[in-house]
Amino acid sequence: MCPKDHHLRFQDLAKPFQIGPVAIRNRVALAPMSGVTDLPFRQLAWRFGAGLVVTEMVASRELVMNRGESWARLKGTGIAPHMVQLAGREAHWMAEAAKIAADNGADIIDINMGCPAKKVTGGYSGSALMRDPDHALSLVEATVNAVKVPVTLKMRLGWDENSINAPEIARRAEDAGIRLVTIHGRTRMQFYEGRADWDAIRLVRDAVSIPLVANGDVESPEDAADILKRSGADAVMVGRGAQGRPWHVGWLAGHAAPSQDEVAGLVVEHYEAMLALYGREAGLRHARKHLGWYLDRFAPDLPVEEKAAIMISKDPADVSRRMIAALSREAFVARKEAA
Repeated sequence: MCPKDHHLRFQDLAKPFQIGPVAIRNRVALAPMSGVTDLPFRQLAWRFGAGLVVTEMVASRELVMNRGESWARLKGTGIAPHMVQLAGREAHWMAEAAKIAADNGADIIDINMGCPAKKVTGGYSGSALMRDPDHALSLVEATVNAVKVPVTLKMRLGWDENSINAPEIARRAEDAGIRLVTIHGRTRMQFYEGRADWDAIRLVRDAVSIPLVANGDVESPEDAADILKRSGADAVMVGRGAQGRPWHVGWLAGHAAPSQDEVAGLVVEHYEAMLALYGREAGLRHARKHLGWYLDRFAPDLPVEEKAAIMISKDPADVSRRMIAALSREAFVARKEAA
């Protein structure tokens, strides 16, 4: 599909919409992903045209108690609107964390009711909240009442196939003041197995009048068009499809993606930004998965020993040099010719 066809066919994704009083520049959002959508990743996605980017999940109590990396996750330099996702299981901590986020520049606050990870659900947070809608709604009400900025909600279809209660929770959440709902088309027990059920999201569309965002397995423009048609959603959210290509979110909304000649420079920029944010030791650790995703997407035929050398190197200059060499057009052509 040529760029012109992409723009014409999916021009609806380029249209702005509103979350309460906040204008969103297009209808393709970057999903919050723990350990992935840190500030450098979000800044790249935003620069290349994402309509909305969301922080990593910020644990509410840890933020209030000033523990761990909570404050680093809260940052949104250069991004507007700035959307912060909070997680927790107690209304008090969610409300206090929401106040802190709003006081520190959050334009929108999102409540995490969808994370399936055992370390989160084991603490009765994330998608575990869907097992107790009354308790979940107490968190929603506390968060909404604590701040003046719009509050949104992200969740799954339900805990398992026998408890698909997203429509009920979404309806009650709208009544409590939630301004937008995002649905990942799987249950918690599915984790990321199988295919997201885009048709099931329509049950939520039928239950609410606020904007609805559909999430799950959106990789291509065709996926985006199909999920909107089948779900009735107003916008789409891209998660794993953006790993190793943060600019992909904006591309789905009609913006230009970087050329192959530009990719290597952007990867090094991303790498150096992570080192600056976390410090050298922690930055190297955070960066490895991103470097691996970039190599898998743009240098899948790189020799195993060369990829391993990049992954284990503790010398930032060496890593940058090797990544540029691996991702350059010349290296790609040379590997193809040698194959």
